Amino acid sequence: MPPEAEPAISTLKARIPNALTLARVFLAIGMFVILTVVVEPPTDDAGSTSQAGALLFAAGFFVLAAITDALDGYFARRWQVVSLFGRVMDPFADKLLVLGSFVFLAGPAFVSPDGIARAGFEPWMVVLILARELLVTTLRGVYERAGVDFSATASGKIKMILQSIAVPLILVVLAFDPAGSGSTARYAILAITWSVVIVTIWSGAPYLIRAGKARTAMENERT
Repeated sequence: MPPEAEPAISTLKARIPNALTLARVFLAIGMFVILTVVVEPPTDDAGSTSQAGALLFAAGFFVLAAITDALDGYFARRWQVVSLFGRVMDPFADKLLVLGSFVFLAGPAFVSPDGIARAGFEPWMVVLILARELLVTTLRGVYERAGVDFSATASGKIKMILQSIAVPLILVVLAFDPAGSGSTARYAILAITWSVVIVTIWSGAPYLIRAGKARTAMENERT
């Protein structure tokens, strides 16, 4: 390889993870546009072919976005090109994709005429998920500034994997079944949503314990 080509390759390597992160933001926005413009409130009958296609397209957008999440972190670590932009935008893109999806799944496009949340998510569930994310993000910011290691725990990674599987899976199920009351699809979706809520809340416990220990240690140092 010519020596003059090395800087160009290094620059390209530095830009690829950031480009993937930006792609995740645009894929999330594209998914939200589909769920807003194309997906209509469900009826008691199975959705039309266009509705099913829209749900499948939205699921596809989410899966592609999740793939970029795996790839940008892999390339950044492999090439040692972790940047300030990536440290800011990567978690932002993750939260936008996942939390935004939950907000839409709890929205009117997924509420049947008889008031059933076809996607399984009630607004209060999304509030709990948002509260957990905001709390952990706040604790991480406060304690990392104080020099405390607040990196992701195993429970946090399990939570993220489950959330990333749940969203496209629910969309795919709804594409083929309206998930009416008493249906198999309805029970499957409820199992998914409750699992997400329970695991999300549970995953916040290790961070609270870590914060409590760090606070105690910091107070002991002052005395």
